[in-house]
Amino acid sequence: MSVHTREIIHFHPAAAKARDLRRPIVALESSVLAQGLPIPANGEADRRCRAAILGRGAFPCITAIARGVPTIGLEGADLERFLAREGVSKVSSRDIPWAMANRLDGATTVAAALSMCTAAGLEVFATGGIGGVHRGAPFDESADLAELARSPVVTVCAGAKSILDLPATVERLETLGVTVIGYRTDEFPGFFTSRSGLSLSASADTPAEIAAAYRASRALGRPSAILVVQPPPADSALDADVVETAVTVALAEARVAGVRGAGVTPFLLAAIDRATGGRSLATNLALLEANAALAAQIAVELSRGG
Repeated sequence: MSVHTREIIHFHPAAAKARDLRRPIVALESSVLAQGLPIPANGEADRRCRAAILGRGAFPCITAIARGVPTIGLEGADLERFLAREGVSKVSSRDIPWAMANRLDGATTVAAALSMCTAAGLEVFATGGIGGVHRGAPFDESADLAELARSPVVTVCAGAKSILDLPATVERLETLGVTVIGYRTDEFPGFFTSRSGLSLSASADTPAEIAAAYRASRALGRPSAILVVQPPPADSALDADVVETAVTVALAEARVAGVRGAGVTPFLLAAIDRATGGRSLATNLALLEANAALAAQIAVELSRGG
């Protein structure tokens, strides 16, 4: 990280201490808290992810733009403001300069979080599900994919969100040169579901294997992420047919309501939650926690060198 970048990105004192002591760090996004999950589930997600990371020997750092300042380690009053959703906008990587210039509160998406991780030199990031290619609109592609192609960060997720065109998303990841590794699975998970029918060319059984692949990628000078996908916990995963039906209904509702752009994803996730009687929210919380835990294990392995 350059001196100039150090001056721009603010590390919360606890995060700065963890960095200076070379503790394993796991970065987290803030959009899932400020836009993705309803109150009070967002607070529960924050507590569960932090506990999962700390309990495995790593340190959690939420990324955000706090009153115009790119921040690693959102804490205290700033965090409470984001959890309360008080004037917090959704910020992708392209939006960071504008949020900085106008001193806005911006909750980082996967793309924005990856951009900040790369600038700050953080190696491991955990999220729920990445964005991808939208159904029925192949031109509508999440910035997450492009950012994964230029962010050398281990990114742990439960695949791409079920509302997306998963086959097209997997194809785009391949085209962009993003290495995808299934953790204890040989199939790309569908966020709420364990199976998607999309096979993977690489799978790992241990965090050490993933750490080794990341080191190899960095040794080659590859600029892209290592995307680690793991299914949601078995006791929380939803039936694929139930999810597909819910997604189809939700997409129709979104078209009738005229929902477009950044509002589509939260609208669809809320509709799916209603259609599944709240079970999708429980799945979302469980997979966020599981991904945070795996990311912490990988971060610990990376801190050991090798």
